Amino acid sequence: MFGVVAGFFAGVVCGTISGFVPGIHSNTVAGILAALSVPLILVFGVEGVCVMIVSMMIVHTFVDILPSTFLGVPDPDTVLSVLPAHNLCLLGNGQEAVRVSALGSLWGFMLCLPLFALFVFVLPSVQEYVDWGIGLVILLAAGLLIVFSKAPAWSFSVFLVSGLLGVYAMRFSYFSFGVFGIGEILLPLLTGLFGIPVLITSMRSLVKPAEQIFTGLMISQKTILKNGFKGAIAGAIVGWLPGFSSGTANALLAVRRSSDFEKMDPREYLVSTSAANTANAVLGLAALYALGRMRSGAMVTLASFDLPSIYLLVLAAGVAALAGYFVTVGASTFSRVFMSINQRVLARVVLIFLVGMTVIFCGPFGVLILILSTLVGLIPGMIDIPRIFCMGAIMLPVMLFTLGILNF
Repeated sequence: MFGVVAGFFAGVVCGTISGFVPGIHSNTVAGILAALSVPLILVFGVEGVCVMIVSMMIVHTFVDILPSTFLGVPDPDTVLSVLPAHNLCLLGNGQEAVRVSALGSLWGFMLCLPLFALFVFVLPSVQEYVDWGIGLVILLAAGLLIVFSKAPAWSFSVFLVSGLLGVYAMRFSYFSFGVFGIGEILLPLLTGLFGIPVLITSMRSLVKPAEQIFTGLMISQKTILKNGFKGAIAGAIVGWLPGFSSGTANALLAVRRSSDFEKMDPREYLVSTSAANTANAVLGLAALYALGRMRSGAMVTLASFDLPSIYLLVLAAGVAALAGYFVTVGASTFSRVFMSINQRVLARVVLIFLVGMTVIFCGPFGVLILILSTLVGLIPGMIDIPRIFCMGAIMLPVMLFTLGILNF
């Protein structure tokens, strides 16, 4: 029991750090934990290490909104949350954005629990009928995104170019070799498409963020619940189906209003995407136990151990969700401290940090992908279309893979 409790608190700490630090994903931390598995088992035991991985993964889905909000820097799960969250921050509502996101994640966890039971006990029997249609679902989502955009030709071009870049990056991802071995190619790919363009804009911008003042949530509980349910469903889909990610879920959530993406209510979208991120993480655990399929790097690491009772890990996930909520809300109270820092200097520091992270984790090939993806990521701002179409970097490779056209 001591090992389980200690492992839980260690996981909360690791998830908080990975969420706070731009460019570090929970999959990266899971890989490091896998490399340290022998000493960790000696300290925490197998059950304690498994609880550590699950709690780290859940807490990360709460805390990762902080760099998106105050720095405008995403990780792979928050790429489409950057504009809504950071724009609220520029208006002085950064603390509200973080609190809204934390509520979305908490509702996402609670609403996905009934789906968890359904996935474990019912869906395995029909899984073979589900797998073949994944590519068609992505094709439909991409088509709707483009058709309903305000500039379909430009939107299609950006989607296609970013998609081809994603295909190239994933096809040759084994060249992404850094200090710790094979690196996560999504780090430079999505950082270049969504993070660095925002930082470059911040360095050039003369707009000074407004003073951060929190006067309450400007969104009703009914709206939070409605959008939390929508996000939980999207997270359930991507948590179960192979090849999908939270970033894909966020793109699906924006399909209906893609032509007005940057004008949609940022609070509603933050609730939906945060709920999707947390639900995706939880239901990835269901896929591991029900089908033996690993939907993320954290699940790959977890599967390398003798799995404990699923009830223990669900309980750990629930307590971790509460811990993640309070850590995130508590950190949001320091919003004035974050924004009192010179934003241009901070943007430069974060830019250097992200490049350094790419060099360390992904090596020269990662730097190449970072440069190419940054060039592509700058295009939407130049032609005034939403950056959501850069999600082609994820959606096109997955679509081609599931349709059997390409293998990675």
